[in-house]
Amino acid sequence: MSEFKLPTEVVELPSKGLLYPEDSELAKGTVEIKYMTAKEEDILTNQSYIKNGTVLDKLLKSIIVSKINFDDLLIGDKNAIMVATRILGYGSEYSFDYLGESYTVDLSQMENKPLKEELFKERKNEFLFTLPKSGNVITFKLLTHKDEQEINRELEGLKKINKDTSPELSTRLKYLITSVNGDYERKSVREFVDGYLLAQDSRALREYIKEVQPDVDLTFFPDGSDNRINIPVGVSFFWPDI
Repeated sequence: MSEFKLPTEVVELPSKGLLYPEDSELAKGTVEIKYMTAKEEDILTNQSYIKNGTVLDKLLKSIIVSKINFDDLLIGDKNAIMVATRILGYGSEYSFDYLGESYTVDLSQMENKPLKEELFKERKNEFLFTLPKSGNVITFKLLTHKDEQEINRELEGLKKINKDTSPELSTRLKYLITSVNGDYERKSVREFVDGYLLAQDSRALREYIKEVQPDVDLTFFPDGSDNRINIPVGVSFFWPDI
């Protein structure tokens, strides 16, 4: 039988690998991925995966060549792999509608956000932040794929109890915050978020996390605007013919 070879590409992670343990394959700061094949298109059209929301995870796991633990991937690094996969599979040109206007961007021109490497010196996924209004000192972490899965499961469980509830923001904060004033008990963190985290402090924390989180910069300037807008990543991101 003939031996077939698949081309691969190396993706630079926005985190540069600085938040992973030194013995992790992810600490190299790069991940090798292969080009999409008919097998991956089968994944993209699998109705069961689409329905349960796992289609993109199944796709990324299929194209990653490096021996990594997918659960350990920081969300920003996962986003970079997703963009690279889209480019290798369907090209870099991406068209979408925004406020009734059609736009086309070149995904290959999207760069990783500047990284504040001084915050990553200890290779530890924990950061210190003083809440500006209350003065409480908290630590927080950047979410991984595993964290996102746990958040989704918790939200699904809460919806079964009360279908009208939508505590996504507070639930996410309970996973982001790792301690309050030196107290690392999960129960204490949850009680703080539910009863004592001021709205102004919550907003300030989320803005700071957005500032320090490694990620690919998926923003653009609409015509005639001076404000950056997030590029919408919807169903057509991997299904350009839809």
